[in-house]
Amino acid sequence: MRCPFCGYSESRVIDSRPAEEGATIRRRRECMSCQKRFTTYEIMERLPLVVIKKDGSRQTFDKIKMLNGMLRACEKRPVPMANLQAAADEIEQELQNSLEREVTSTEIGEQVMRRLKSLDEVAYVRFASVYRQFKDINTFMEELTKLLNDK
Repeated sequence: MRCPFCGYSESRVIDSRPAEEGATIRRRRECMSCQKRFTTYEIMERLPLVVIKKDGSRQTFDKIKMLNGMLRACEKRPVPMANLQAAADEIEQELQNSLEREVTSTEIGEQVMRRLKSLDEVAYVRFASVYRQFKDINTFMEELTKLLNDK
């Protein structure tokens, strides 16, 4: 690691500790040449995840976009933001843990619906109505009937 002050390439680690809930490691270093101290962060390299959309186009996975969809479904519902964030983190972790680097938007949508169903049934139906593109009231009623039968 090069010193940001003098450019010398040798430094020693003085202190290491987890940061950002264990996602990164914060290291305090001291330059072996000028003895000035600086901080570095070490993060695990993640392979990019590509989402295959319904129209066949591809784009990189965006957890914020997924979370925004969940937030819209939960609008004016008593669902804590922390629960939605945790659900989004779980989905992202599941996708990263799979060996596939490409995932369909359908798979992501199904995972979101599964999480929303356990968090708030109204939010689940809202998300499903947009995601599954309910055409009429009968399609809506079929989904509600399934939800009631699951209870």
